[in-house]
Amino acid sequence: MSQRPVLGIIACNRTVGVELAQAVMNRYATAAMRHADCAALIIPSLPEYMRASEVVGRLDGVLLTGTPSNVAPALYGDPGGGEGPFDGDRDRMMIELVDAVIAAQRPLFGICRGFQEINVALGGTLRRDTSASDQLLAHHAPDGADFDAMFDHRHRVELVDGGMLAAAYDKASLDVNSVHFQGVGDLAAGLAVEARAPDGLVEAYSARPNGAPLLAVQWHPEWQTDANADSQTYFHLLGRALRGEL
Repeated sequence: MSQRPVLGIIACNRTVGVELAQAVMNRYATAAMRHADCAALIIPSLPEYMRASEVVGRLDGVLLTGTPSNVAPALYGDPGGGEGPFDGDRDRMMIELVDAVIAAQRPLFGICRGFQEINVALGGTLRRDTSASDQLLAHHAPDGADFDAMFDHRHRVELVDGGMLAAAYDKASLDVNSVHFQGVGDLAAGLAVEARAPDGLVEAYSARPNGAPLLAVQWHPEWQTDANADSQTYFHLLGRALRGEL
């Protein structure tokens, strides 16, 4: 049997008991391994002890996941400070990863924070009012919603004609979950919009820096993926990218 491609998945620094641990929620790994048909390795966010360039060449692609922490506003030129939690070591590792993955001509995929991170790493900015602006629809469930209810908060996104997602789904729009307080402000140069929310907010983008595919979405296709054919399609695209077929 031929070996499956290997996906690198970034970890977060999370407190477990009284200690820091490298953590990835199982749903990201299991959704990728099942629906992209790949093996996976966790990339620790420990930039004091390793460089992204040491591992990227041994991987077939990288996934930047969602997580509760926010990208530090200083990384996109916002002096306001913003609201945490923050994970400075993940910030450092993800910037290295984006650079190393592009240089190595490997596929790069992002979900939620990962979507925001790639935009920032490539020179874009974020806005922090996606659940509170009168000009936007509510992109997060109301305060007090339980965990499942947060992921039940949904809206439509319109797919851009001619884009990678429009071709994969063969339809004009998707119904997606929405679990974010931040979103794209200015889109980084070189990124092409793949989907927008009804309020105009960018919800997905793509690129081919150095020839390899880059595809990131603001929603959470890893949530209950087995029950959602549209979510599975995102990971099918990841699997094709890991095999050099996208």
